[in-house]
Amino acid sequence: MKKNNSILSPKVDVVFQILFGEVGSEKITKDLLNCILDEEIDSVDLNQNIVLRRELPEDKMGVVDVLAKVNDNEYCNIEIQMTDKKDLVKRLLFYWSKEYIRIIKKGGKYSDLKRTILILIANFKIRNLQELGFHTRWKIIEEKGRKIILTDDFELNIIEIPKVYELKSTGKEKKLKEWLTFLDNPDSKEVSNYMKSNENIKQAREKLNEMSQDEKVRRLAELREKALMDEREAEYTGYCNGVEDGIKRGIEQGIKQGSTNSKKEIAKKMKEENMTVDLIIKLTGLSKEEIEQL
Repeated sequence: MKKNNSILSPKVDVVFQILFGEVGSEKITKDLLNCILDEEIDSVDLNQNIVLRRELPEDKMGVVDVLAKVNDNEYCNIEIQMTDKKDLVKRLLFYWSKEYIRIIKKGGKYSDLKRTILILIANFKIRNLQELGFHTRWKIIEEKGRKIILTDDFELNIIEIPKVYELKSTGKEKKLKEWLTFLDNPDSKEVSNYMKSNENIKQAREKLNEMSQDEKVRRLAELREKALMDEREAEYTGYCNGVEDGIKRGIEQGIKQGSTNSKKEIAKKMKEENMTVDLIIKLTGLSKEEIEQL
């Protein structure tokens, strides 16, 4: 069988999940999390992710993510999204809350709740964050006084890939930029150069090569990309239909308003000629109140 030389995009969520969420990917996932969280991760457990190559039916193409248990007792959920969604921030809070309470079983205690981190890697710029850098970290803080963090249990990291090329990066942000460049374009010269000094990116690139030759993975990626394209097409069609309907309604309203204005001009001249109100109503179709206001 002839090999397919085209490499899959790691920005497609099913590809991203297989790349970073499969057991055996702990090393590269740990390095990515170290760069994002700006802290040392001792251990990463990926056992709670679905094994997409074997277990995901082709007709069940819902959004998938990477769930990592870090340092034995904290949870990190990594979402990658190709397109902007309505109420994005509310969606993120919902995702985080579902993961936060998942650990509590019936009869459990609040003390069982653990730090839960949600990471969004967005392939688009997010509205209201235009003035901020490509990586922002959000917590719950006291606003008026000393800006004290209320709890470490909540943390939201937002990463916007398009902004990566706009800013200079140093230290761990430079390493994170290397990872984001890999996600954006694993075939680029920059990534080839990073592979010479970054063993984790080299390992990720090699795994991506292997995945790209796996017919099951390619099929999942193609189905997911088709689903995303269909979703965008449906949204665009809805937008166009809405615009077309709005224009049509505007024209109809304009004609109606223009007709009403013309009738009022005629009625005004009739009044100036001392014609009776009843006759003006009969000839123009205007109401008595409309005529009296002229």
